[in-house]
Amino acid sequence: MSAMLDHVIAQVLTLHVRLLACQARLAANTDSEALHDLRTSVRRLRSLLRPLRGLPGVDKLEDAAAELGRLTTPLRDREVLAAQLLERGLPEVARQQLGDPARTFARVAASAELARLLAIIDAFPMFLRAAQRQGLVRRLEARVGKRLHKQWRNLQAAMNDPAHDRHRLRLLIKRVRYGAEAYPQLERLRPALRRGLKRAQGDLGDWHDLLQWLLQAEQQPGLAPCVAHWQAQQAAAEQRADRTLETLLSEIQRR
Repeated sequence: MSAMLDHVIAQVLTLHVRLLACQARLAANTDSEALHDLRTSVRRLRSLLRPLRGLPGVDKLEDAAAELGRLTTPLRDREVLAAQLLERGLPEVARQQLGDPARTFARVAASAELARLLAIIDAFPMFLRAAQRQGLVRRLEARVGKRLHKQWRNLQAAMNDPAHDRHRLRLLIKRVRYGAEAYPQLERLRPALRRGLKRAQGDLGDWHDLLQWLLQAEQQPGLAPCVAHWQAQQAAAEQRADRTLETLLSEIQRR
């Protein structure tokens, strides 16, 4: 038996249960974090799968996860914007972002995209065991380690590029962070590096949110009262993110 394969299957089963729980929470509109938790579970699933590309069933499961991501990304963006508008004292404008949250979230819970993902992930462990019997998962630990190393290499190269794209850096940081969490036996991160990745992801996320809100304000007159505040916040967020990235690069170079 492959210890790495057992680990992957255990992670898949755990994420399957989390997805089912998120579906139930969305259907019943029990809390404000259900959509976020669904997306986080999908992101963790994709991070688990990325180093496994080429094994039976992986492409279909990745495609299903990506489809659900495309469905939920604009909804999550509107949810975050609505929360910001409530904070800024604009409840009417906030309500325009999501309409009736209960109906919006229920549609996600009943969506074909989520149903397809759940059906494929339910069968995925059987695909992996069949692949094991056919001798297709030999040296799985080496395969995963090689892919994770490549993700770190891509991130470091992007951070060393003076013309780096903050949006791309944010995605690369997510990949290495969630990849390390998916395979802790291969990625024993020092606490300082773990904190640095989380802080960089958060600071870049704040910058990205502000950028998106300002773009939305160009199309939605109701957001005009927030523009000056967001512009000032974006400039500060950009500087904060750049300082965080400098610290993170130093930590990565010590890795």
